Amino acid sequence: MNIEITIPSPGESITEVELARWLAEDGSYVEKDQELAEVESDKATLPLIAEQSGRLKILIQEGELVKVGTVACTIDTAAVNERKTDHAEKKAGKDKKEIRSKESSGLKKSSGKTGVEEIAARREEVFTEEKPEHDIRVTPLARKKMEEQHLNVEDIIGGLKKITTREVEMVARNDKPGKSGFNDNAGREIRKEPMSQLRKKLSARLVTVKNETAMLTTFNEVDMSEVIRLRSKYQKTFSETHEVRLGFMSFFVKACTVALQEFPKVNSMLDGSDVIFPQYVDISIAVQTEKGLMVPVLRNTETMGLADIEKNIIVLAEKARKFRLSIEEMSGGTFSITNGGIFGSMLSTPILNPPQPAILGMHNIVDRPVAINGKVEIRPVMYLALSYDHRLIDGRDSVSFLYRVKELLESPVKMLFGGKDTEKMLLGLG
Repeated sequence: MNIEITIPSPGESITEVELARWLAEDGSYVEKDQELAEVESDKATLPLIAEQSGRLKILIQEGELVKVGTVACTIDTAAVNERKTDHAEKKAGKDKKEIRSKESSGLKKSSGKTGVEEIAARREEVFTEEKPEHDIRVTPLARKKMEEQHLNVEDIIGGLKKITTREVEMVARNDKPGKSGFNDNAGREIRKEPMSQLRKKLSARLVTVKNETAMLTTFNEVDMSEVIRLRSKYQKTFSETHEVRLGFMSFFVKACTVALQEFPKVNSMLDGSDVIFPQYVDISIAVQTEKGLMVPVLRNTETMGLADIEKNIIVLAEKARKFRLSIEEMSGGTFSITNGGIFGSMLSTPILNPPQPAILGMHNIVDRPVAINGKVEIRPVMYLALSYDHRLIDGRDSVSFLYRVKELLESPVKMLFGGKDTEKMLLGLG
């Protein structure tokens, strides 16, 4: 019986998608719930899942644009998994061989040879044993994975790409370097691949942002000493209590959440000639993936503690890297945070994520000399950048917002009281 696997719909407004790549070969045996391919739209990447086990027949080629609902492949459920059958037969043959080997060993023991002669005979058998055709070293972890998937070395080698002149020249350069230490026959090949639908959409959005917004960027610096002290002091207890590590991002999300509630214009958005002021905070976290930047959304961060923020970030980031984010998980958002510091960036001007009016850019933490009470001290400093749409946000609000984020990060305890000064609260001064 043949069953048809059709192209899924990534969203209501999307009618055409690209089949990015096949994860299984044409004619191969696939298992139920196995991921067969990746389907890419201008908003998200979705997996194509096998509904039943059987023999795969591919009907659409990689890179092809197709309509939602098109039959991408069929699965012959009556087919037999020959790979498992071959594995069972090989295992049975191996068991028989071991039995014969043991019987032979028993006969040798009764042959009247001395202990020294017996050891010499066995050593000779080991060194004269037929060697495999491919002298391939397999790590224990890889061998375990091969056994789970019922694969052997030949299967793996057969599944690799064909050898091109590039591979040959690479080996030749390593084995036969020129007199000057450089290869005189260095290759100059180029590789060309079509731009994905996701990258096309991202490119168009970036150009739109540049042309349709009045984007400015303001900067400040923050002393990260107190955040680092808290993480170092409570990391073990925090991890044991909440089963998640305490990172830097949760502090920034919390600080921005408090500041956004104090400066609602930075949390607003344009709707034609109207300005919308959400009474909640949804923060988009930029995640770098192989296919480009994806921005999943943390919903209602005003209700979250640091542990909740960390747990949600891990889940969304993992989905983003596996291209399993849904449209809903990337839609909305009232403010964005991007962290170029993980790549070593000292300073940047992050670009807006419309219709959001602002985005905070984090950067690397570097020990810098700073003036503290008239004395020079070395402190871990991070530069912050806030890009904003000047059509909605004035300079006063943007600068004040960023300075508030700086204050909260330098005195994180204030986040617990909505950003209020704890000493003033104690004295009843507001």
